[in-house]
Amino acid sequence: MQLDQRVEGYREDIVRSTQEIVGFKSLKAEPEEGMPFGKALNDTLLYFLGLAESMDFKTKNVDGYAGHVEYGEGEDIIAVLVHLDVVPEGDGWTYPPYSGHIADNKIYGRGTIDNKGPAISALYALKAIKDSGVKLGKRIRIIAGLDEESGWACMDHYFKKEEKPVAGFSPDADFPIINSEMGILILSMEKDFEPYDGGGITVESIRGGNRPNMVPDFCEAVLISSDAKSLEEAAGKLAAFAGQTDYKMTSEMDNGKLSIKSYGVSAHGSTPEKGQNAIAQMLEFLNGISLEGEGVREYIGVLAQKIGFETDGKSMGVDLEDEISGKLVFNLGQIDLEQNHGKVVINIRYPIKYQGDFVLAGLKKALEGTGIVIPDDVYDQAPLYVPEDHFMIKQLKKVYEEVTGEEAKLISIGGGTYARAIDNAVAFGPLLPGRPELAHEKDECIDIDDLITITRIYARAMYSLAL
Repeated sequence: MQLDQRVEGYREDIVRSTQEIVGFKSLKAEPEEGMPFGKALNDTLLYFLGLAESMDFKTKNVDGYAGHVEYGEGEDIIAVLVHLDVVPEGDGWTYPPYSGHIADNKIYGRGTIDNKGPAISALYALKAIKDSGVKLGKRIRIIAGLDEESGWACMDHYFKKEEKPVAGFSPDADFPIINSEMGILILSMEKDFEPYDGGGITVESIRGGNRPNMVPDFCEAVLISSDAKSLEEAAGKLAAFAGQTDYKMTSEMDNGKLSIKSYGVSAHGSTPEKGQNAIAQMLEFLNGISLEGEGVREYIGVLAQKIGFETDGKSMGVDLEDEISGKLVFNLGQIDLEQNHGKVVINIRYPIKYQGDFVLAGLKKALEGTGIVIPDDVYDQAPLYVPEDHFMIKQLKKVYEEVTGEEAKLISIGGGTYARAIDNAVAFGPLLPGRPELAHEKDECIDIDDLITITRIYARAMYSLAL
């Protein structure tokens, strides 16, 4: 079949297609008719399906929620599950985040590694199989979703309409093989309080963070007071605080209000220790000055003391751990506070041997007596675990070791992939060992040689699973 040689022959096309699909600013937006996630994401899906049709594949658009590309014959389906939506780009990019700019043999842009580059890789891997003329015993279906980063409504809708594959993988994590994914909780911690109209400094608003599953790289607070001198003193305290902590924080007086800006470093919510939380910086500062308004002051104090920069949930009483998936991961992702209500959104990755209800009970216990509540609209995605002796694990191990010459170790992650959407599935790449993790960060990129290597791996993997 010479799959490797075919993939190498597509090199220029793979690079060009990756650049083109990165050019779509595929952020979730307000729905339009026939476009449940907005026009930009719909256009991205149409591009992907159109590219597949140009390769003579069968395609299907499932009501604008998701789509698939299919090749082969047989009753059973082997799936490759990808997503075309991205998280917001944030600031500080070296090259424009939707340009697909090439520098130092890397393609730069939001989605290059998470998950548009791997989606293009999977498509050309399937083309290599088709162009080889091989007969398969199962169908191969690349399923492309549009809502992976913010709720999975795409997969919920898709599998109400389409048959479920018997097995598969999602190229949306790390190599060698991810056979364990932690459970995911997304919840808010909220409190009502009375607006303060006295003479001291109080908080008018705090806003920060783009998504629960991102370490926030920006947060802004507005302080108000009837005494301008007290606001000037607060600005002086901020300057001293920033100097002592080396946090990047600035302030500006405008119309009798003090605006404070906190700058952090974005990272994926499953690895918050790799970022710098701008909200946590803000809470630490505000908790250290004399604020008026009992309710808001106490709310900020609890958040600063029980959460702060912690990424394991220890002060919230949920620092759980098991031998397979490791320690719980806790990310303070968003804040939205006004004079009468405060809300933070938390993203938690919990070990596979625990249940979401157990973690939730621990959080509620830690908040007893604070007046802070966790509303019932908690998102809980159960953990994933596929044992080492599973037939699919054996096949993927063999393929990975053949292409890379390295041992295919099994690893666990805090991230959640589409592998959870079907039975008998795992996350498989695209990030090769030793490469920096840039998903959800500025200057996200993929090395072109790596892009070709993963295409070779995926071609062999699809073929071996579909025989």
